[in-house]
Amino acid sequence: MVNSTMLRATETAEIISKHLPQIKTKSTDLLREGAPIPPEPPVGHWRPEVHQFHRDGSRIEAAFRHFFHRADCKQTEDSYEILVCHANVIRYFVCRALQFPPEAWLRISLHHASITWIAIRPNGRVSIYTLGDCGHMPPNKLSYR
Repeated sequence: MVNSTMLRATETAEIISKHLPQIKTKSTDLLREGAPIPPEPPVGHWRPEVHQFHRDGSRIEAAFRHFFHRADCKQTEDSYEILVCHANVIRYFVCRALQFPPEAWLRISLHHASITWIAIRPNGRVSIYTLGDCGHMPPNKLSYR
């Protein structure tokens, strides 16, 4: 399991670790929240400075390239990575993984602490099993802002 170094993600990773104590954890700044790319269409309620897209976008793209790839051709069993990060980062990853225009990332809405499961098969085919699943939380605990 790899988590963002930001407080919310660190706390969430600690909760998950209590239920999966056999899983090793590490944290990385690559998964920190940020402004991945100017959204299309633009939105009026969120307008980061242009420099934020340049700073955050290259970092988030580097995280995508680091974590999303086919397994080594010698791998014989399924492998799983648990990434604990933030909605902007996850939305961008989903668009990139599905080869959708990454500028569409802000069209996706995710609840906090929701689960997204992306599968990458050995032949490179990508599937989303779940996007923003929040059935593990009571309705009164759901939030997205």
